[in-house]
Amino acid sequence: MKNKTVQLLDVVALTVDLPEENLWQGQVGTVVEVLADGEAFEVEFSDRNGLTYASLGLPLEQIRRQVTRKTRSSSLPDQFLD
Repeated sequence: MKNKTVQLLDVVALTVDLPEENLWQGQVGTVVEVLADGEAFEVEFSDRNGLTYASLGLPLEQIRRQVTRKTRSSSLPDQFLD
């Protein structure tokens, strides 16, 4: 079954602890590759400076998509547009 919720470049959070990888439930990463027809994903975890500290393949069951609020510049009042 092809997954339709998690896609390339989505921000995801772990739903489980992975102590062998020093990763914990709730840590946030970015999907950098879709594997196994959307049933698994290569997820990259980075620090605040953008340096990757972990990158691993994870099944869909171990991640959840983070909902982010997007703001279009066209919806901003004129005083905020350059």
